[in-house]
Amino acid sequence: MDLELICRKACLVAGEAGNFIRNERKNFQESSVEIKSFNQLVSYVDKTAEEILVKQLNTIFPEAGFITEEQTIATEAKEWMWVIDPLDGTTNFIHDIPVYSVSIGLLQNNLVKMGVVYEVNKDEMFYAWSGGGAYLNGKRISVKTNTELQKSLLATGFPYYDYHHMDAYLNVLKHFMKNTQGMRRMGSAAIDLAYTACGRFDAFFEYGLSPWDVAGGICLIEEAGGIISEFDGGKNALFGKSIMGASAAIYEPFSDVIKSHFNT
Repeated sequence: MDLELICRKACLVAGEAGNFIRNERKNFQESSVEIKSFNQLVSYVDKTAEEILVKQLNTIFPEAGFITEEQTIATEAKEWMWVIDPLDGTTNFIHDIPVYSVSIGLLQNNLVKMGVVYEVNKDEMFYAWSGGGAYLNGKRISVKTNTELQKSLLATGFPYYDYHHMDAYLNVLKHFMKNTQGMRRMGSAAIDLAYTACGRFDAFFEYGLSPWDVAGGICLIEEAGGIISEFDGGKNALFGKSIMGASAAIYEPFSDVIKSHFNT
């Protein structure tokens, strides 16, 4: 299996979908927005971008199945699975806030082996494959080496439908606001993970996400030298509904704060 070749081809596909998204934003009308469920929005742009991804990725690797956000193709469990989010940051896109991305992950037996995150507006292609390292527009990237939580910049995503852990989440926010250089909320988990992989953020955390939100970014962080886990330290962040991604240097003090609040 030539993961590098597949990854580079997947980058081209992500770029094609991103070009479509970028062009559609110029004349996009909010009247085309549909509500899937509470605070979950979608439009023809998401669906068409997903169709582009499915068609092209199927050409690259026809033996692989798909896990998709917009369900434009049926999920069929196979050894290899593409996990795709055609437009991560749909709410940003709808409101013309230029922070959204295309995310692609490739799994083998539910383990992430390849990841691509394309930040549409900055034309930044993040990509990684198992054992091959992580890259941004052709240049090798790595997580930060900062070891002090007080000097860190963190990213998060606000809960938007699951509010069962709000007290714990707000307590974590309060702690980090007082003990770091700041918090950022971009509105695209895939971008948050990519930015952590390249050292713009020291760490990222969020709960209530889906596999397509994080599959691409998980590979980026791991191949950039970082650590991915669930809030309790478990290793099923892809399907486990909570995720922490951090540089190896800051992971322990960062994760200790989250564990101490969510475990109680």
